[in-house]
Amino acid sequence: MTPDAPASDHDQSPTLRVVPMPADTNVAGDIFGGWILSQIDIAGSVAAHRRARGRVITVAVNAVQFHKPVFVGDVVSLYARVVRVGTTSITVDVTVYAERFGHDTHAQRVRVTEATLTYVAMGPDRKPRPVPLLDRDREDRP
Repeated sequence: MTPDAPASDHDQSPTLRVVPMPADTNVAGDIFGGWILSQIDIAGSVAAHRRARGRVITVAVNAVQFHKPVFVGDVVSLYARVVRVGTTSITVDVTVYAERFGHDTHAQRVRVTEATLTYVAMGPDRKPRPVPLLDRDREDRP
C-alpha cells in the first residue's frame, strides 16, 4: 500500500470494484473521465440506497477532483461513505483508488479521484420522500 491510501479505507470493503477495458479509453489512451464519473455515481447510489432503504436519484455532483489517471488493467476500487442526511437528501463522498501491477508484480495503490454527490430518496409515486431516521439521526433533526 502507498501513503495515498488512508488507513480508514483499508478497514472497509469497497462499495464497487471494476477493471476498465480498452473501450473505456479517451483519445490519449487513458480511461475516460466520464467512465470514472459513471462508476462514482453507481458507488454513491449504492451507499445512498442503503441509507434511504429504497430508491434514490442523483440530483447533484457537488465536486469532483481527478488526481491521477486511470489505465486499462488497473483494478479500480470505489469507497462510498454517507456524510450528511437531510429530510429527503443524502450526501455521499466517494474516493477512488487504482491498484496497479508493475513488472515486479508488486501492486501500487494510488488515490485517483474524489467526489461528493447528493441523492434524493424517492417514493413509489416518484416524488421525494423522507429518509428514515436512525437512532443517531434523532439528535440532529427536530
